[in-house]
Amino acid sequence: MMMTKDHIGGLVFLCLSVLYGYYAGNIQMLPGDEFEPFTARTVPHTLAILGGILSIALLLTAKRSAGSRLNLKGYDFALVAKLLVLIVGFGLALEWTGFMLATLLFLIVGFWLLGERRIKMLLMVSVPFAVGIWFVLAKLLDIYLAPGQLYMQLFGG
Repeated sequence: MMMTKDHIGGLVFLCLSVLYGYYAGNIQMLPGDEFEPFTARTVPHTLAILGGILSIALLLTAKRSAGSRLNLKGYDFALVAKLLVLIVGFGLALEWTGFMLATLLFLIVGFWLLGERRIKMLLMVSVPFAVGIWFVLAKLLDIYLAPGQLYMQLFGG
């Protein structure tokens, strides 16, 4: 079987969907939630099922022509690795720096890695986006976002 980019993408997406669905079963529910039609597990399970269906559809409809043969030349795998390290760093920094500062630094460094070097542009894009996401999560959806250990140590809490 000839592997194409569509096949690899479909297989990766299928694996991620299966893992996501498996770990969605570990989401804690409140007592009595097992009888409710909509629980904390509903959306993750639905997303996992939809992801599995779409990835299987991608695998079945992928072109197998010689022209769509897998060619890895021209891809910047070093940049991908740097962005993956940045994502892990964001996850590790969340507890210590808090959501706002971690998101702001993540966006600035991410845009810088992608080639944007103008400080004014980095700030004009990153700051409103980080503040907007914080506003939607914290104020509109009323999700508690811990300010982080750095904020607590500097300003008390």
